[in-house]
Amino acid sequence: MVRIFGALWILLGMTTAGLAQGNEEISEPPMTLLRLAEIITTLDPASKTNGRQFQMTIEDVPVIVVTDVAADRMRAIVPIRGADDMTPEEMERVLQANFDTALDARYAIAQGQLWATFIHPLAALEKTQFISGLGQTVNLARTYGTLFTGGALSFGGGDSGALQRELLDRLLKKGEEI
Repeated sequence: MVRIFGALWILLGMTTAGLAQGNEEISEPPMTLLRLAEIITTLDPASKTNGRQFQMTIEDVPVIVVTDVAADRMRAIVPIRGADDMTPEEMERVLQANFDTALDARYAIAQGQLWATFIHPLAALEKTQFISGLGQTVNLARTYGTLFTGGALSFGGGDSGALQRELLDRLLKKGEEI
């Protein structure tokens, strides 16, 4: 069904952005829970879902993906550590990383926990954005305390330096199968 819908978009040669801007660029159809489930299952065949929330593992790191179709939101989260005993230096470092090396993923604090998170509108989310966002979120969790990076390019102008791109490349390659 998703492939048929996508083929119709391609045959019509139109997108919402293309109509608004008058260009012929083709984009993916809106992300649905069914499509999101297909991507997650391809990345982790052992993933579990209750229909709105998915639990998966990427490189031994547990990831939770929470969706809200009514609010058109998706959030991928990875718990890192308790936030209550973070030093001012650690707090400053995660904020610095949010500025230049976290990119699409972010460090966040909620419920006394430090999280790595990727948040995006659901319908506008494209497959490679989602896969890249997952990889960046896992990388943020894995590099907490050392590089503090999402693993993609550094935006620059900040205080961070080193990069870790390896996981993102592996996940994007795996996502080509979809």
